Amino acid sequence: MVDTADQARTIVAATQYPPMGVRGVGSAVGRASRWSSRADYLNVADDEICLLVQAETTTALQNLEAICAVDGVHGVFIGPADLAASMGHRGNPGHPEVQAAIEAAMRTIVASGKAAGTLTSDPALAQRYLDLGCSFVAVGVDVLMFVNAARKLRNQFAGSTVAAPARPGAAY
Repeated sequence: MVDTADQARTIVAATQYPPMGVRGVGSAVGRASRWSSRADYLNVADDEICLLVQAETTTALQNLEAICAVDGVHGVFIGPADLAASMGHRGNPGHPEVQAAIEAAMRTIVASGKAAGTLTSDPALAQRYLDLGCSFVAVGVDVLMFVNAARKLRNQFAGSTVAAPARPGAAY
């Protein structure tokens, strides 16, 4: 999470190699450099990195214009659940005050020329965010999709009775 422009500048520095930032050059031996097989990696890496920061508190929203103005921040993700908690509506990101704050934040981010994004599992709300100019909207959470599929499967067989095998292991 980022709450201030100073924090955003620190995050930018951590993602860029010297002299632009403080990122350790040892990461040049990682996957992005194809394990050091890409000779130009250190010369182009800073230009190829996309940094999206997460603004998830009322403090972050108060500082959103300044956060968006930080060079090296390419976009801002608004975290609806944490924002709702920060606003006193824990567990209710759909609360009208939270939604109004998210929409205002989206307008600010889009007006800054940065990518705006958020998360919702509600298709209508996802479309609303896209209509506001969001560049990216996460519309599902992998763990929740897995749990929902498991519940659906369980419910499909709920109430079914299966006779026990005549002897242990007979069904295998």
